[in-house]
Amino acid sequence: MKNTRLHLIHSLALLVFILPFNLSASVENNNTLINSLPTYSTQYNVKQDAFKDGAAAVKLATSTNRRILIELGGDWCKWCHQMDVFFDNNPDIKQKLHETFVMLKINVSDENDNAEFLKAFPKPLGYPHMYVSEYNGSVLWSQDTAEFLKDGHYTRESFLVFFDRWNINNKNKK
Repeated sequence: MKNTRLHLIHSLALLVFILPFNLSASVENNNTLINSLPTYSTQYNVKQDAFKDGAAAVKLATSTNRRILIELGGDWCKWCHQMDVFFDNNPDIKQKLHETFVMLKINVSDENDNAEFLKAFPKPLGYPHMYVSEYNGSVLWSQDTAEFLKDGHYTRESFLVFFDRWNINNKNKK
């Protein structure tokens, strides 16, 4: 009985000292991904070369074994900003987004409609609009982001289901 209690005390002591290091390493890894996102993953840019950014996204997706999530919108788009705020307010969902996909934001505005780049895609229903692309660039799915809304707000559940459905490691779940 004494040995069992002593063993339990040693085990708990190890957990007390080791667990914070493991948690901080995990948080550090999460912050590293979010803090190292390319510009094309974090903002719309009217001066964007969508073909160049698209090629860079394909290269990154190939090297990291992720699919590409192409998001159409612009700085003018109220719902684009609301979706960004949603992700900022839900860092675990934002982390899951970027673990699952390489995000490629494509500006669509009067200044730069990226029409040449987008002519191969299905017509969007509104903005923001998303396309799931294989890392070779082939489009797998066209997603109206209004489907992520419930009572006028983006929901955690809808994004998590979407991320799980299109995670490259879940190819059989379509």
